[in-house]
Amino acid sequence: MHRTRYKGWVTLVAVLSLVLLLAACSSGEKKSEQTTSQTEQSATRTGENSGSSSESADESSDNYPRTVQTARGDMEIKQQPQKIALAHWGLSDDLLVFDLDSVAITLPFTEDQSLLKSDLYKPYVENKNTIDIVGENTQVNLEALLAYEPDLIIAGNETNKDILEQLDQIAPTVVLDETKQDVFKEWRKVITDLGQILGQEETAVQYINDFDQKLADGKSELQSIEGTVAFMQVREKQAYLQGADYITEYYDGLGLTPPSTEAGELTLEGIAKLDPDYLFLGYFNMEDPSLSAVTDEWEKSAVWKGLKAVKNGHVYKINGQVAFGFGPVSKSYGVEQITNSLKAQ
Repeated sequence: MHRTRYKGWVTLVAVLSLVLLLAACSSGEKKSEQTTSQTEQSATRTGENSGSSSESADESSDNYPRTVQTARGDMEIKQQPQKIALAHWGLSDDLLVFDLDSVAITLPFTEDQSLLKSDLYKPYVENKNTIDIVGENTQVNLEALLAYEPDLIIAGNETNKDILEQLDQIAPTVVLDETKQDVFKEWRKVITDLGQILGQEETAVQYINDFDQKLADGKSELQSIEGTVAFMQVREKQAYLQGADYITEYYDGLGLTPPSTEAGELTLEGIAKLDPDYLFLGYFNMEDPSLSAVTDEWEKSAVWKGLKAVKNGHVYKINGQVAFGFGPVSKSYGVEQITNSLKAQ
């Protein structure tokens, strides 16, 4: 996806016409008019008369130069980056929570399969002037990344280990240490690190505080829930039970009880043996219901209809692509959906 920045073409044409009409004037006057034209072209999307963006940028720029810790030692970022590229395919959720003008991201799936155009991500996308896609299906497109001309690249020392040298040639690259933290589980640490890199520590702290409050409120509202709660990832031909260690916010955070079964692929017979009191079905075709899901046939069977959760009306359908994601936006969605579903009981 390429969201384009529009410029003042009408203003440009008018100024150039004025330059031609005043061709007899001194070269100094012409230079002044051309400079004015260039200034008008570079006006931000907030308009020439809006000072809020420039004031915010000035405040952020005061935080630079700054030194950050990376997998390759301390790194100095000399000035506030204006164009940030993310080479790590699993961290776009984390990056989008920050107030940034221009970003480029690498996706875990294709652009068409991404959730960037969904209502859930709308607030995080619309406050960016440009979002470029520089990789799909976990693979960075180095040509697209080079064309984006980033000021700074953020990568992982495991996920991007094969292309770190190429990334360094494109722009200064901050390499997160994936050997010391599980970036797919420890999103709080990830956005804290990103906040330090981007000079937006307060944004990270505020998001974490808001999430933890939402979690505490949800846990309080669900104290009366008894019995086991199962979360199942539903794909086209397979279904998988989500482990308690993978979705700790949903179990420990909300005070819910997981089934006494290890995570892994589930058959219809397997879910019948599990027979949870509450069942959340996390569909990966929620954005395109025309796609099939393995439970389409299961729901027609007597075995399925005999499940406790089905008989008691305790089956809930959620967007698994989001709820079982890695980052803060995904986890926030999951907590809201689970809390709202169960507190209605």
